[in-house]
Amino acid sequence: MNAKIRESMADRIFIGAIYIFLMMVLLAVVYPLIYIVSASFSSPAAVTAGRVWLLPVEPTLMGYTTVFKNPDIIRGFSNSLFYTGVGTFISVCITIMLAYPLSRKSFYGRRFIMMLLVFTMIFDGGLIPLYLVVKNLQLIDTIWALLLPQALAVFQAMIACAFFTTSIPEELAEASEIDGCSDMRFIFSIVLPLAKPIIAVLVLMYAVMKWNMYFDALIYLKSEELFPLQIILRSILILNVDSSANIQETLRLQGLKELMKYSLIVISSLPVLVLYPFVQKHFVKGMLIGSVKG
Repeated sequence: MNAKIRESMADRIFIGAIYIFLMMVLLAVVYPLIYIVSASFSSPAAVTAGRVWLLPVEPTLMGYTTVFKNPDIIRGFSNSLFYTGVGTFISVCITIMLAYPLSRKSFYGRRFIMMLLVFTMIFDGGLIPLYLVVKNLQLIDTIWALLLPQALAVFQAMIACAFFTTSIPEELAEASEIDGCSDMRFIFSIVLPLAKPIIAVLVLMYAVMKWNMYFDALIYLKSEELFPLQIILRSILILNVDSSANIQETLRLQGLKELMKYSLIVISSLPVLVLYPFVQKHFVKGMLIGSVKG
């Protein structure tokens, strides 16, 4: 017979306080998101007057139609998708190529290379040397300026290395070698299928970083045809500069500036929000690697 543990009044009060605190945190996080989405679907007059609280007021798609009429925003959105997709693929490949050898005890010089990687996390060469390197490689004002200089993040490489060390034992590689399995076949047939959790972690981390990449584009890019979405948003919302005079005139005449701001926030956040549910299971599992032993 299972005896039911009776909670004391102090325990109930403590647990109740925790639930109340967590509910307050949840409201503080969720409400701004709900407000932004509701404001993006409300009329300009309702947004300007502050009548939007929880649900859309006088629902309309005027903000989104105005946004997508701007060719600069469409081009910036497609550029950001390209930088995010291709950049994430390159970064994940380079990270795995670096992390897996460093996780093997038989790899000569692994400790020295690991020390060099940690050194770069503590000391940075600075912006000017990095810009000069990119300039001397003739990458200024090219798509490669956003794909190569930030292709590897040392922190992500450390996480991947810890995963390979704890999840893929040396005995597995030795057994496959005895069976005549080559190194490349071992990586593609055994390592990568077992590394789905950490790959999901890397994809999400790099995708968020690449999608929100703003400073690098501001420094390295000059041509408007290469600008990502974040630079376009900066031009419209911060500097109030828009290469399309018709759109800027429309914003002034119809009072759509505030409505367009919320629509742009939703549009720029949508790809990451869509990506996360597909990698959530592997992301949580990958982040917990090494924290529980059993």
